[in-house]
Amino acid sequence: MKDIVVFGGSAHPELTAELCEHLGVAQSGVRVSRFANDCLEVQLQANCRERDVFLVQPLVAPTQENLVELLLMCDAARGASAARITVVMPHYAYARSDKKDTPRISLGGRLVADLLKTAGADRVLAVTLHSPQVHGFFSVPVDHLHALRELAQHFRQYDLSRTTVVSPDLGNAKEAAAFARMLGAHVAAGAKQRFPDDRVQISDVIGEIADRDVIILDDEIAKGSTVLELLRMLRDLGPRSIRVACTHGLFSTDALKRLSEQEDVLEIVCTNTVPIPPERVTEKLRVLSIAPALAEAVRRIHNGESVSALFDA
Repeated sequence: MKDIVVFGGSAHPELTAELCEHLGVAQSGVRVSRFANDCLEVQLQANCRERDVFLVQPLVAPTQENLVELLLMCDAARGASAARITVVMPHYAYARSDKKDTPRISLGGRLVADLLKTAGADRVLAVTLHSPQVHGFFSVPVDHLHALRELAQHFRQYDLSRTTVVSPDLGNAKEAAAFARMLGAHVAAGAKQRFPDDRVQISDVIGEIADRDVIILDDEIAKGSTVLELLRMLRDLGPRSIRVACTHGLFSTDALKRLSEQEDVLEIVCTNTVPIPPERVTEKLRVLSIAPALAEAVRRIHNGESVSALFDA
């Protein structure tokens, strides 16, 4: 893969290193400095001319800093005459800003997609976008991966004969149903309502829960309020066991601690699309690597092969 070059931003250096290890290529350096007026400056420390450039940067806190750094990396690669620039963005934070549900509100998901193209991105590789319409915000090709295979492989170590996969809301029910099919499990969904003060209420759970092993599946967990509310509802329905799974384990503030303190939660499973500070890790947390899937997608993009074929069968 002599024509490929991979740069990693400041957001998740461990994931970039692991991705490069699976690809069998050396990671190229990025120098990030700051002017006296607090503006960022980025220098790519490898030749990009007529090469296939991949820029790895999930949008995680500090999100705005990491976004600007990514835009500057794109601009630097374009100015260095890269043949193609692919943004590898395991987590797209602005995907939650995807609809005009109140007057005069910004659509950050579309705006940031436009910024990436303007900065020089020719292609985007993302993992589990928050909603299907976000894919359409990009005017460049998007390869959209999911982590359901990695999660399913983990849960197959258990007896799944009496398992129900539960989506916290109807919006995530399709993904939960796909995951349930992988496990040969039942599926259920919560009826969730989010109020203007960001309070969450789940009024009902549709599906079979009593005396079953429950896996709560969500695309991401940030504050954990939705999962905690769902747990409150599930307890009244008499599940046999409860585990929690998501793709993006953001776990802001003390979310992971609060979830781990729930005695009936046996396990919390996520992938490493975003970094988790060591001081927040608990004994119940299991982090699965998405790097092999990302590396295979990068290889296929580079060789002009189908990425969607990764999910066949």
